[in-house]
Amino acid sequence: MPRSLFPLAAPEVRAELERDPTVKLLNDYDWSSNPLGQIPDWLESLKGAVRLMMVASTPMVMMVGPQAILIYNDAYGVFAGQRHPEIFGMPALEAWPEIADFNRQNVERGLTGESWTLNDQELLLNRHGAPETSWMDLHYSPIMGDDGYSMGTLCIVHETTARILAEKALARSEERLTLALSSSALVGTWDWDTINNVVTADDQFANLYNVDSQIAGLGAPIEQYLLAVEHEDLPRVNDDLQRSFSTGADFRSEYRVVAPDGTRRWVVASGRPRFNAEGQVYRFPGVAIDITEQRRAAEALAKSELEFRTLADTMPQMIWATQPDGYHDYYNARWYEFTGMQPGTTDGEGWNDMFHPDDQEEAWKRWRHSLETGEPYQIEYRLRHHSGEYRWTLGRALPIVDNNGRILRWIGTCTDIHESRKAAEERELVAQELSHRIKNIFAVLTGIVSLSARGRPDIKPFADQLRQRIFALGEAHDFVRPQTYLSESSKGHGTLSALVARLLRPYEGEDGSSRIRYAGDDTIIDDAAATPLALLFHELATNAAKYGALQGPDGWVDLTGRRDGDDFHLTWKERGGPVTSAPAQLSGFGSRLIELSVTGQMRGQIERLWEDDGLKVELTLPLASLMRSSRLQVEKTEDA
Repeated sequence: MPRSLFPLAAPEVRAELERDPTVKLLNDYDWSSNPLGQIPDWLESLKGAVRLMMVASTPMVMMVGPQAILIYNDAYGVFAGQRHPEIFGMPALEAWPEIADFNRQNVERGLTGESWTLNDQELLLNRHGAPETSWMDLHYSPIMGDDGYSMGTLCIVHETTARILAEKALARSEERLTLALSSSALVGTWDWDTINNVVTADDQFANLYNVDSQIAGLGAPIEQYLLAVEHEDLPRVNDDLQRSFSTGADFRSEYRVVAPDGTRRWVVASGRPRFNAEGQVYRFPGVAIDITEQRRAAEALAKSELEFRTLADTMPQMIWATQPDGYHDYYNARWYEFTGMQPGTTDGEGWNDMFHPDDQEEAWKRWRHSLETGEPYQIEYRLRHHSGEYRWTLGRALPIVDNNGRILRWIGTCTDIHESRKAAEERELVAQELSHRIKNIFAVLTGIVSLSARGRPDIKPFADQLRQRIFALGEAHDFVRPQTYLSESSKGHGTLSALVARLLRPYEGEDGSSRIRYAGDDTIIDDAAATPLALLFHELATNAAKYGALQGPDGWVDLTGRRDGDDFHLTWKERGGPVTSAPAQLSGFGSRLIELSVTGQMRGQIERLWEDDGLKVELTLPLASLMRSSRLQVEKTEDA
């Protein structure tokens, strides 16, 4: 008897059947070494069941006998992947070792005659060279023998992996969409069946339009949704819908929706009509975005902008603003009134053409420096007036920065200082003339003293001292007198160290080195303080030249300044001179002049210490006595 599942089939019929590769595999398989034995020895019930399975298009597999020998059809061979055909005729537990425990249970249940189904069973199978998770519906039934007992288990396999993965992907997509919707201003989505006038929408969209979520899920007429639209906005919404229907263009409309409690929220709704073959709109899907906060911010910004422009246009100063890179994009009304230019013509770099040609380079230089460093911008330049005249203006600008220090904008002003500048220049000319005349008076006084002493040799020492004191006063005056407009000296003050260097130049060494060395803190002094300080240092230096450290070529003086709260301390320490000793009394005119300068005019204190290595003078001067501005502030406080 041939070893065929179809022993009575004619040769041509058998050849036709064996066109199925798995049928041929079964017929050609060497069953002599298999626990099932030769095919002719199989029970007729088994052969009949196998025949039925082999011609089926659904993946089917038998696990026959206690060893669970695998016999399957061609569809299951495709399911088995690279395991086929090696596993054909093998015990199931060896063929699929990764699911041996799973198959053992199923074999045992099948041999007891039980039938059962597993839906979307998840299994980790190695079908293509690597383990992969698969899902399938498994339908198990016993293979009944001639004696009424089960001789194995038949499994019908319906793989659901593609569907499960698609569902999982859809679930992830829906989850991401839900998260995106919840973290954005998107209210929800709708889908309008325009032929049947049924709008289905998600819960968020339904809640915004005061429609029950269950009704929205099943679908409701669009008129039920439009009831929530603000009455004043409804005609515009209808017009936008009609325009989209008639032209096929995308729908977009901004309007307000009113909640049952009267709360109004701004919405942007957008959608796109879908046309069928007849050119009729049959679907209209879309989304809605809540723009209430953006709308409020825009309104607040518009209000703030209006208030800023109103304030800026009513100010007497010219106000301008630039972008972070310095591009000028705003000028107030005063600017255009002053320059006579048309609005917008000085935007960008056009502003530089308004400066006097001699001032343009410096203006650009300082502006670029401010842009690069973020430092405030300040400069005086001549700006062209609408009359054609160039007028002096003070330009200033400050950066507006965010919390990270990044510049957002520059806000600047231009102030017309032409008249005050002219007045200052006139005052400067008067001050220069007055200073010149005062210097002449000093020269005349010096001449008078010299002439008076010429016939009186006995008063020559006194005359020499008087000339030196007059010279010191002249030096002090010349130190703080106005020089040129906007120069540091024109402000009527200088530094204490500079005054000392100016007054005591005659005491420099033969090699030009300074014998009076200033160190420590420095301070600003004005013209009122310069006079008593000049007399003070002149007398100290004169005494040092006569009796102290400056008497010989090797001596010097250390002058040290120290700021201490509201006071300024000066220490005059002579070094390298003869040994000193305290005089019986200080009754000379020079000593009285020092006392008058320190305690009288500057309300300070003085202490003299005759140390072995040289005289030491400690001076304590109120800072208020060194600067007019500080002095006036103190007097104002005392008056109050």
